[in-house]
Formats: sequence, C-alpha cells, structure tokens
Amino acid sequence: MRGAGAEPTETPMAISFQDLVIAFETVSWGEMGEMPAYLCRQSGKIYVQSDNDPELEELPDDVDNDEKYIQIPDKRELDLGKPLVMAFASEFLPDDFDKVRQMFSRRGAYARFNDLLDYRNMRQKWFDYRDKAEEEALRAWCKENSVEFAD
Repeated sequence: MRGAGAEPTETPMAISFQDLVIAFETVSWGEMGEMPAYLCRQSGKIYVQSDNDPELEELPDDVDNDEKYIQIPDKRELDLGKPLVMAFASEFLPDDFDKVRQMFSRRGAYARFNDLLDYRNMRQKWFDYRDKAEEEALRAWCKENSVEFAD
C-alpha cells in the first residue's frame, strides 16, 4: 500500500507485536487476498476483512488512505512460502533437497513435506526455523514501514 520512505501524516501509535503476529497469521491462513488486514497508523488498531466472520468489524471507509492505513502482508509477500522451505531443506535436509524441490512442483506439497519432516524427525526444527524467519521478516517489514511496538 504505502511506498517505502513515505511518512505518515501523524506520529504512529505503537502497537503490540503479538497482535500484529496474529493478524499476519490470519492474513496468511487462506488464499492470497482472501482476508486482508489493515493497521491504522494513528490508533494502532488492526482491522481484518472477512465475509465469513460476522464478529469482525467493517473496514473503515477511508481504509484506502495510504497515509493512515497500511495493509499487513502475508507470508507469500515476505517470501516465507516455498523459498523458506527450500532454504530449510538446503540447510537441514541437504540429502533430500531434490526430493523437496520436486514435492513443491506439484499440489499437496506441504502434506508431503510434513511427512518427510516426520520421517526425518525434523518437524520441531522446521517449526522453530519457520517461526524465527517469520518474526525476522515481519520485524523488518515493520521497520521499513515505520511501525513501532509497544512491547
């Protein structure tokens, strides 16, 4: 939404990093663009759009104001999908790298990847690696977009 280097019109309110992580995970859960989320730079409030959840508030009318709101990225926008899997496989499953690459050339790749992780007893190592990479990427995105944390 907002280009790098653009300054918001008001001093942004610091937000909870954990709230941002929850919104990031929500946005990343479905298909790309299915559940967009927006951060209000002025209030620090996060809005999530969903046609399937009546509990969620309507998006503000001015959500397209790039100075006031910023759209929260999903995992694919931060290269945390297949590129992250391939980086993990290269580092921790080098003997299976070609197998993982082939898995991700077809549908159902994550199910087969999870089976391989279980077989190699690497599932927890993958979760730790993924979580660390997601946090680092999300913090870098925040820094790039002048999002500050209260915690």
